[in-house]
Amino acid sequence: MERVRCCVAGGGPAGVMLGLLLARAGIDVVVLEKHHDFLRDFRGDTVHPSTLRLLDELGLGERFAALPRGLLTKARLRVEDEAIVVADFGGLRGPHAHIAMVPQADFLELLAGAEPGMSLRMGCKVTGLLRDGERVTGVRYRDDRGEVHNLAADLTVGCDGRWSAVRRAAGLRMREFAVPMDVWQVRVPKGPEPGPDGAVFIRMAGGQAAATMDRGDYYQTAYLIPKGRDAELRRGDIAEFRTRLGALMDWDADRLAAIRSWADVHHLDVRMGRLRRWYADGVLCIGDAAHPMSPTGGVGVNLAIQDAVATATLLAAPLRQGRVPTAKLAAVQRRRSLPTAAVQQSQRGEQAMLLEPCLNGTLRRLPAPLRLVGRTPLLQRFAGFLGGVGFRPEHAPVFARRPSAVDR
Repeated sequence: MERVRCCVAGGGPAGVMLGLLLARAGIDVVVLEKHHDFLRDFRGDTVHPSTLRLLDELGLGERFAALPRGLLTKARLRVEDEAIVVADFGGLRGPHAHIAMVPQADFLELLAGAEPGMSLRMGCKVTGLLRDGERVTGVRYRDDRGEVHNLAADLTVGCDGRWSAVRRAAGLRMREFAVPMDVWQVRVPKGPEPGPDGAVFIRMAGGQAAATMDRGDYYQTAYLIPKGRDAELRRGDIAEFRTRLGALMDWDADRLAAIRSWADVHHLDVRMGRLRRWYADGVLCIGDAAHPMSPTGGVGVNLAIQDAVATATLLAAPLRQGRVPTAKLAAVQRRRSLPTAAVQQSQRGEQAMLLEPCLNGTLRRLPAPLRLVGRTPLLQRFAGFLGGVGFRPEHAPVFARRPSAVDR
């Protein structure tokens, strides 16, 4: 049976970053990704300042800067006829006073190619865990030819997202938090009028809410629907949806004609929760596998990457020794629990203050706390710091750092 020090299930941002970092520590690591490529529509494409700084520390800042990208410097909100800036990233210290918008496939390709010591196996789906008594000793996976393999590992890390197979097989229990919405994601071609340049723009009016980001030749738009009503609403006419979206965002019918059918409307089943315990003997979950996030604020990818950095920092040494005690896995959870809980609490507050009242039609004006933010640039910059840098940002461990010409 093939054996490695660490098997990472899931080739998203957390999994590929963890594989890169462990490979730089000289650890034999395999990353298994069930898809054959990284191309997905409507994946998290925001890369926050804390992650941009991390890329500099890894010596990847210049390569990242060469990717096609947009820069977001502000988040704007309009409720009915009141419009404010809710977060300003322009006041952040350092070279990254912005959020970068980069196709996730390009970002993952950059990470995957940064360290030849990482083995990334595409088209390989984890189907179960191997055990020796109560201890997880590796994974069973199916490759792209349909052949089943066993891969023994001193540590298995689940980075396989909200519907994690590793989490399920390990029997780890989730504490779920109620969410009021699901999301429809669409692409809307840009017109000749000035758009929300350098900003993410959120509009709420008439019981509707949507957020849009400028992606060059189109707006990537997230339209909120009440939780669990996707199938019911899709029984309606797509023209009705185009009309509602056009009225909310002030977009004309010609542009919205690009949404030809319901096939052009991607449904995101929003889930928020947090594992009570992120680990068991021989297995650890991080990122959305440990704490699925609301899409509010677009922070899920960056929290997952921060988890990966903490995991590599704390576990590289015991992995080199070939045994990772559960106490070390518990240390990862302790280190990342506060940032995760703080962000989720913030998201739940936004739901209660804005999203629930909006979707049930009772939001008539900006809530008082947000009116104060709109009048106070210092609070806007503070919100930008919390959203862009966050609680306890991680730095690259010394063993993973490489020279970079970027001035920190």
